[in-house]
Amino acid sequence: MEKKIRNLIDIRDLSTKEIDDLIEVANDIINHKEKYSHKCDGKILATLFFEPSTRTRLSFESAMLRLGGKVLGFSEASSSSTAKGETLADTVCVVSGYADIIAMRHPKEGAPMVAASKSMVPIINAGDGGHNHPTQTLTDLLTIKREKKSFNNLTIGLCGDLKFGRTIHSLIAAMSRYDNIKFVLISPDELKLPDYIINEVLEKNNISYVETDNMMEYMNELDILYMTRVQKERFFNEEDYLRLKDYYILDKNKLINAKKDLCIMHPLPRVNEISPEVDNDERAKYFEQAYNGVYIRMALILKLLEVK
Repeated sequence: MEKKIRNLIDIRDLSTKEIDDLIEVANDIINHKEKYSHKCDGKILATLFFEPSTRTRLSFESAMLRLGGKVLGFSEASSSSTAKGETLADTVCVVSGYADIIAMRHPKEGAPMVAASKSMVPIINAGDGGHNHPTQTLTDLLTIKREKKSFNNLTIGLCGDLKFGRTIHSLIAAMSRYDNIKFVLISPDELKLPDYIINEVLEKNNISYVETDNMMEYMNELDILYMTRVQKERFFNEEDYLRLKDYYILDKNKLINAKKDLCIMHPLPRVNEISPEVDNDERAKYFEQAYNGVYIRMALILKLLEVK
């Protein structure tokens, strides 16, 4: 009987126990890095990035190198054979013969699912259009667990581009599994959370939420404030982007009434939505969040390759 390949396309592919186990391994890696430095000797990660990325691609590469493995791949579609007209399915079919595991980012929603159907090795979705970004969500969950010690009883403010923000969509899906979670959805009308997420995730699971266009309205209630940038690459209209890109800017004055233990997060890159003056606030956790990405991806690679 042929062995079933395990992929990560959507955060919901993982059970809550699997997420807890990944976080436990990631924390162990943080505390005992040398113990993991040869776990993937002889293994190869392929990074197929059809869309620009800095943190996600480099953190995957750093994760595999820290595990003792090697990396190959490309960082933009123009440097791959898709520029010659090769299909995604053919690219993945070939590359899966060169590597033991593939991390893939693609501008089209659903592309990682197509890749998984043709791959001989595990596929990790490193972001598909405005749809999902499960490894960013694992990074977010590790950060929340390290800062808050629990996933229960949290009020989470999500601010900015909730329409196209795949990190937002994945985080809502993950956090909706836990107890007594409330979401404060902060966005202009044009960038509100899609109805299908409200209906299929929030309403379906009886998750408490409010929608507002005012960042300050619920600031004093938040345990977590998750800022996002307005993504120029998701807009068809330059005029709409320019009108909305600076709609929310977090600065020190806006934090005056916030909780002392507020956790400020951002998937990065930021543009103008968090003032640099906030960086020195002890509640700012977005750079720790980026560092955490390496360790949770190390844990995920180990899991999907079934390395003990």
